[in-house]
Formats: sequence, C-alpha cells, structure tokens
Amino acid sequence: MNHFSKISSYNEAIGLKAPEHPLFYIAKGDPESCSTGDDTPFTADFYVIVFKKIESGSIQYGKTNYDHNNGNLSFVKPRQILACKDVRLKEESFLILIHEDFLSGTVLHKEIKKYAYFEYDVNEALHLSPNEKETIWNLVNAMEKEYHNNVDDYSKTIILSHLDTMLKYSQRFYKRQFIDRLDLTGAVFTRFNDLLSHYFENKKNTDLGLPTVSYMAEKLNVSPRYLTDLLKQETGKTALELIHLYLISEAKNLLKEGKLNITEISVSLGFDNLTYFSRLFKKEVGISPHLFKEQNLN
Repeated sequence: MNHFSKISSYNEAIGLKAPEHPLFYIAKGDPESCSTGDDTPFTADFYVIVFKKIESGSIQYGKTNYDHNNGNLSFVKPRQILACKDVRLKEESFLILIHEDFLSGTVLHKEIKKYAYFEYDVNEALHLSPNEKETIWNLVNAMEKEYHNNVDDYSKTIILSHLDTMLKYSQRFYKRQFIDRLDLTGAVFTRFNDLLSHYFENKKNTDLGLPTVSYMAEKLNVSPRYLTDLLKQETGKTALELIHLYLISEAKNLLKEGKLNITEISVSLGFDNLTYFSRLFKKEVGISPHLFKEQNLN
C-alpha cells in the first residue's frame, strides 16, 4: 500500500501538476483529464474533497465500493484507505487537497474534525441540487483564483475562509439530504431495531458480546458515522444511545421477571462486567438495577 506524506508525491504518482503550494492544492478538470488505471490502495496525510460523477471505473474506500448512482461530493480525512481504477467522469470535476500542516495554528485545525461527513464512506457522498452545486462551485472558483494569485500575507487566510464556508454549507446540505431521503430511509430505525432483536434472538451476544455501532453499520451497509447521523435525524438519538436503550429495555424485562439475578442478567446481555452494566442502567433509569428489581417484585 502506498502512503503519501506530501501532496507533490501524490500528484506526481497520478499524473497531476505539481502543487503551487506544498500544503494545499486545488484544480478543476474535464472528463478527459480524470482517468487512472492504477488500483493500488493508498493513504495520505491530507484531507481530500472531490466533486465527481463517475461514468465508469471504480473507487474503493476501505472495503466499500463507490456507488455510481450516489452523490457526487465526497470528503476523505487523512490516513483513510482509498483505491481508484480506470475512473472516467461524466462532467467537470474538482479536487482539493489540504495537508494537515496547512491547518496548524488555525481555527480550522480543530473545526474540520467536527464535520462527521469526513468519516462517511465514499458511497455516502453528498447529492447536490443545482442551486447547491452553484454555491459550492462559486467557492471553488474563488479558492482557485486565490490559489493562482501571487502569494501575500492574506492568501492563506482568504483560502481558509472560503474553505470554512464550503464546509459549513456542506454540513447544511447533508442535513437537507437526510430530510429529503426520509421517505427512503425512514425505515432505518425499524431495520436497526429488527437487527438488534435478531442479534439477541440468535444469541450473538454470547460470542460477540454487546452489539457495537460498527457491527450494526456493517450489517446495514453504511458507515458508523453516517448511521449515527441518519438515526439522529430520524429519531433524535445516536446509534449508541439506541443500542443502550434497547439493552436497558431488555434488562428491565428480565429484572421484572425475577428469574435471573443481576449478575446473570448482565452476562446474558453480553456485558463483560457487572459494574459497567449497573452504571449504564443507573444512568438511563435513575436507580440501580438492584433497587429497580426490588421495587418491581414487591
């Protein structure tokens, strides 16, 4: 696997022009200039923002293949595994590469880590409406113009300002995408709950322990962060919160039955230790499992 610590090394490897700034690169291209035959996986020390609509070829993010019919604006954080093969595009694209060091000492150094969409798989890219596309492209054009200007004391600040605005708009557009897709994804919570039920009915907790967000996301064919954001939009709660609520509901039922002691209930649900179970139960219910059992059996 290749690893690129420098933008210049990456550009050279895939046949792009050398960056005008060692820590920042932006370029627009037409379909004829966006093809590669190399499918070697790689990682890099920079953020990638790319707008593309694929005509043919494949992009792989970890073990996930990019869906050609999905959104066309993707965000990749540093050190994520990517691979491209024979990619050809249908329309004009842009590529932005931001080295981590370019953000050092700036507000964006921390702010960019708050945008969950950098954790999404490439097949969970952002669908842009015509108006949204125009907004993004205006910012790209402004950044590109500044990128090619003579460097002065204001260059980096202006580029970062446009970049910050783009990230904020992207956050807004993703929120809109979740809302627009509720008709399609409104059943996600039901599928999520069904999967949890299936997990315990088939006693997977005996072998695997407590269900994790990663496990649930893999079974639902989305990334953990995308699943969490989707459920948050749909239910107001994160994937982990919903797992906890399910566990507590099961625990309450077992405590009311009175057939098992608290330790046995903890083990049957997949908890590694009683302390963690008791702490989580008290946090969610407000009283200890021992007191809950007493109150419901008396």
